[in-house]
Amino acid sequence: MALSECSTSTASRFFPMSLRRDAAVLAPRLSLPHRSCASKVPSFRTLAVRASTPLLVASEACAKVIHGKYVSKLIRDEISAEVSGMKEAIGVAPGLAVIIVGDRKDFATYVPNKKKACESVGINSFEVHLPADSKEEEVLKFITGFNDDPLVHGILVQLPLPSHMNEQSILNAVSIEKDVDAFHPLNIGRLAMRGREPLFVPCTPKGCIELLHRYGIGIKGKRAVVIGRGNIVGMPAALLLQREDATISIVHSRTQNPEEITREADIIIAAVGQPNMVRGSWIKPGAVIIDVGINPVEDSKSSRGYKLVGDVCYEEACKVASATTPVPGGVGPMTIAMLLCNTLTSAKRTHNFQCVGCFRLYFTIRKTSSEIVQEDSLSTRTAFTCRCPYSLNCLFS
Repeated sequence: MALSECSTSTASRFFPMSLRRDAAVLAPRLSLPHRSCASKVPSFRTLAVRASTPLLVASEACAKVIHGKYVSKLIRDEISAEVSGMKEAIGVAPGLAVIIVGDRKDFATYVPNKKKACESVGINSFEVHLPADSKEEEVLKFITGFNDDPLVHGILVQLPLPSHMNEQSILNAVSIEKDVDAFHPLNIGRLAMRGREPLFVPCTPKGCIELLHRYGIGIKGKRAVVIGRGNIVGMPAALLLQREDATISIVHSRTQNPEEITREADIIIAAVGQPNMVRGSWIKPGAVIIDVGINPVEDSKSSRGYKLVGDVCYEEACKVASATTPVPGGVGPMTIAMLLCNTLTSAKRTHNFQCVGCFRLYFTIRKTSSEIVQEDSLSTRTAFTCRCPYSLNCLFS
């Protein structure tokens, strides 16, 4: 298979889940000051709350680097603190079940990483590994078991499935209350409708939006282009951007003049699976790029014989964009972090648990408030903005 390099010609054409507006409370948030490419000294301003390490690092060219690996570490720390509080308060730990069918090479990396991430934050991990020639009924049997297991709060079926299995039937069999991958059509349908809230948001698109929030990158009123219209990333990413009041265009394999459309974007989310497809000429000066692609290209200098690149030509993008994610180390770690977040959310919802920090804050405000409110009144939940450092999806927010 021929894989393109940045130096080649243009590749073939190609939270309740409303996301938090007060993300700066949970993690450092930085502005993106404009600076000339000729500047030799990194220019950034850190608005640190609980950490002083800057998130944005200037590259040798012009763009700042959006470090998903660093942000995901902050999020895992927040999840770990809340899981600990949950265990202490009600004696329950979230549980995630993963069903793997077959022995694809990429499974050897993805699955252990997910298991390790669960262990790092205190989430119990359950794993079923079936041979590639397993019958569909065997997979459905395990899904039914996990649906009924009170220790399991999230179920993930590792994709892709073998070709002889009906992927849609298997994914639809997962209980919507445990659909932490958010592939159930009811979750996607609710995401698409105004005034409705999905139980979960797909992990990778959610991670993309979370990165924009954590870096203080405004979305409202901006022009955003999503490259790719797949069910896993492209389509839900466009829906999330629309919920954030961006003006959306979707570029896909039948789009005419994709370069011209993409060049109008203030925000680009590339999720098409084509190495280095988006060139520097596609990018509006000062645009922000979230590169979801992770593609192997031949590299004789690497001991593995290949290197990983995104859908965007990184070297060219750095000369034009104001900020961009690297590959690897950008969106990938955020996907796993959002999976942990969704699993925690499911456990909290199942056990009607609000984080301990928010209970303390609630009662502190209630005691000092001149207003008389009922403890069980829903109105008390909107009497303040949650500032709890231990919660990503506090029910009060």
